[in-house]
Amino acid sequence: MKKIGFIGVGIMGKSMVRNLMKAGFELHIYARNKTKVEDVIAEGAFFHDSIKSCVSGCEAVITIVGFPKDVEEVYFDEGNILDSAEAGTYLIDMTTTSPQIAEKIYAEGKKKGFHVLDAPVTGGDTGAKNGTLSILVGGDQEDYEACMPLFEAMGKNINYQGKAGCGQHCKLANQIMIAGTLSGVCEALTYAKAKGLDLDTVLKSVATGAAGSKQLDTFGPKILEGDYEPGFFMKHFIKDMKLALIEANMSELSLDVLSQVLANCEELEAEGYGELGTQALMKYYE
Repeated sequence: MKKIGFIGVGIMGKSMVRNLMKAGFELHIYARNKTKVEDVIAEGAFFHDSIKSCVSGCEAVITIVGFPKDVEEVYFDEGNILDSAEAGTYLIDMTTTSPQIAEKIYAEGKKKGFHVLDAPVTGGDTGAKNGTLSILVGGDQEDYEACMPLFEAMGKNINYQGKAGCGQHCKLANQIMIAGTLSGVCEALTYAKAKGLDLDTVLKSVATGAAGSKQLDTFGPKILEGDYEPGFFMKHFIKDMKLALIEANMSELSLDVLSQVLANCEELEAEGYGELGTQALMKYYE
C-alpha cells in the first residue's frame, strides 16, 4: 500500500498528511481551496481539483471532514468516492460522525467491493502534529489489520472497537468524557478565582492529584493565558455532543452533564464563539 488519497486537509488533516508522507506514502489530496494547502503541496503532496481525480488509482482513501453532511457529500453526492474509487480500495473515514452514517458507508461500500473502516481520532492538533493520535476503528478486523501501517504513521494508541460504527460509538463516549472533564476544569478555575486563589498555583497543585487530567494539562494554562485559539473548534465539539446525545436518547439514557455542557456551548456559539477552541467554554463562566 503506497498511493493514498486524502480528503479533508484542515487543522488535523494537514498534520496527518505530513506524517503519512514522512512514513513513505505517496499522498494525493483534494481540497476546495488550493491556497489553503499550498504548504503541503510544496512538501510533496499531489493536489487534485476533484474527488474523482484524487482517488483514482489509490489503494486507500482517507477522509476527515467537518460535519456529517460533509461526510455524506464526499461519499454519496455527485462525483463521490464510492463512484470514483476502484473496487478493492480501503476507504477510511476518520471524521467524527454518526454511527449510522458509518454503517451506511460500510454497507454501500461492501456492495461495490470496498474495504470500509470508520476510524475517528482523538488527541487534537497536538496529537496530529506529533503522530500520537488515538485511533478508534470499526469495521472488519482483517481490514483494520491491513491498514495498520497507515494508522501507525498517524497515531500510537490504535484499537479495534468492533463492527462498522463501533469506532464512532467509542469516539462519542470519548467526547462525553471530555464534556464532563472540561466543564469541571472551567468550574474549578471559576471557583478558585472567586475565592482569591492564585490560579497558577492551583493548577500546579491539583495537576498531579486525583483531579489531574489531559483537559487540565492541555487547557488549564491556555485558559489562564486567555488563549482560545482552536486545536479543536467549539463548533465541531457541539456537533459531536449533539451526535452523542442523539445516540444516548436512542438507548433511553439520560446524560444530564452532557446535556448541560451542550446547552452552555450552544449559548457561546450563538454569541459568536464557535470558531474558538473548546477551552472557550470558560467564557460561559465569565
